[in-house]
Amino acid sequence: MSFPILITGAGQRIGLALATHLLAQGHDVIISYRTRHPAVDELAAQGATCIAADFSDDHSIMQFIDELRGHTHGLRAIIHNASSWDCEANNSDYAQLFDAMMRIHAKVPYLINQYCADMLQQQQGYADVIHLTDYVVETGSPKHLAYAASKAALDNLTKSYAAKWAPKVKVNAIAPSLIIFNDHDSEQYKQKTLTKSLMGIEPGCQEIIAAVELLLNSHYITGRSLAIDGGRHLK
Repeated sequence: MSFPILITGAGQRIGLALATHLLAQGHDVIISYRTRHPAVDELAAQGATCIAADFSDDHSIMQFIDELRGHTHGLRAIIHNASSWDCEANNSDYAQLFDAMMRIHAKVPYLINQYCADMLQQQQGYADVIHLTDYVVETGSPKHLAYAASKAALDNLTKSYAAKWAPKVKVNAIAPSLIIFNDHDSEQYKQKTLTKSLMGIEPGCQEIIAAVELLLNSHYITGRSLAIDGGRHLK
């Protein structure tokens, strides 16, 4: 028996693409979403279980976990995709910014992992936890200091959980740079960003989907981070 795959923050962009793909592959999928975009209704129509969660405080995180347990007693995988892209230039309340970045990128995955560990153990064969981190884990970011620090914390949790849960549960990270632009990104910004990688393209969500499939199908990869960055580290 294979249990559902949980994807956090799957109401749009990468999380939405992952949920749509996994549903098409025949997986049961549970998602969290903060805003009920029309795409969430589409996922529900395709068979996904959709749980509203803003993860704004400890209570909301635990409330989500309790609701999750009401839908299933086991999990095939957890994909931690929920994220917030904020920076010091846009938020002068640095204490609030740091806490918010650490909460969504480190505390939420940590608490879900801790309180859902028994659910992963129910899966026959391997279970998986996949953390979506960021290219900046490797380099830092002078413009997104709190964001980069929080993604680095998540990268470290990858290593800790991989060691703690082996061999039953494989725990890995995916560290992307540019995957898809936002609708509001200017042409100037797009061109500048494209020059930062060797490949020079907007690769699309299929690159993350392929990385997730690799990790789900592997019997041997754990405690690693897959860099999906188009060779940006060599520029």
